[in-house]
Amino acid sequence: MSLDELRTLADAIRAEIAKAVVGQNEIIEQLLVAMVSEGHVLLEGPPGTAKTFLANSFAAALGLDFGRIQFTPDLLPGDILGSNLFNFQTSQFTLTRGPIFCEVLLADEINRTPPKTQAALLEAMQERRVTLDGETHQLPPRFMVVATQNPIENQGVYPLPEAQLDRFLFKLLVEYPDEAEETRIVTDFGKRQGPQRPADLGVKAVANTNQLVAASSALQHVTVAKEITQYVVQLIRATREHAELAVGASPRAAVMLANAARARAALAGRAYAIPDDVKALAVPVLRHRLTLSPAAEIEGRDIEALVAELVESTEAPR
Repeated sequence: MSLDELRTLADAIRAEIAKAVVGQNEIIEQLLVAMVSEGHVLLEGPPGTAKTFLANSFAAALGLDFGRIQFTPDLLPGDILGSNLFNFQTSQFTLTRGPIFCEVLLADEINRTPPKTQAALLEAMQERRVTLDGETHQLPPRFMVVATQNPIENQGVYPLPEAQLDRFLFKLLVEYPDEAEETRIVTDFGKRQGPQRPADLGVKAVANTNQLVAASSALQHVTVAKEITQYVVQLIRATREHAELAVGASPRAAVMLANAARARAALAGRAYAIPDDVKALAVPVLRHRLTLSPAAEIEGRDIEALVAELVESTEAPR
């Protein structure tokens, strides 16, 4: 797939999502970046801001095999992965696959379940495979997790383990709409009865597995110069040396940031990444990977502000 074809495909996906979702253009753009760069996305926001509906609409436009898990406090790892059940007729164990065996997995309210169950996604997100009773089962190559969660300050939630957070390419904050967008939402949806489904609003699949594999392969045509790579490395290393950060970003974060910058360039129709690609994606890539020091927490410091300061203080190539 050429870069022009990739832009056409991305435009078609945007148009389909726009049939159901009002606003959230930046979130949609970053979902596209994650899709092309084969990353996972964590959506965080207060209840009622259409996180689940956005994920549903995104999956519907991609036309991939879709699965959903509603995370609850009593959910067990086997409810996600599946289990081997003994078949008395054949005297053999038979794999009963869980909902994780799909191409796009909506992990709805992922922080409503304890860390033991959350950790069931670790291997799947990193290696796109599942191990059950010592046997490895491959997931589809296009496997992608779109998770939603409520803010940590809300009641009845469990913070995600650091190892799992590091496997998400982006943590995207879903904010309340502005007044004009909210007026449109009430106008369009206030007259509808019952549950809202993307298909009912005209959202249809405009892509398929082969097209999305080709879209990811198109990133091979995008050049990331040595200077851009060095810029990414310096930015990531700066997070480990900052006095107000107790935990910095991992080498995995550097790899993901570089790949995401390449994807952003491709979606813009450029065959090369520029420093602005890195700057634009630094906050969503890093906000969930960094931990403030105790002193910084007492002072009320903000992770996003710290990342922005690091971006400004790290010299970008010209």
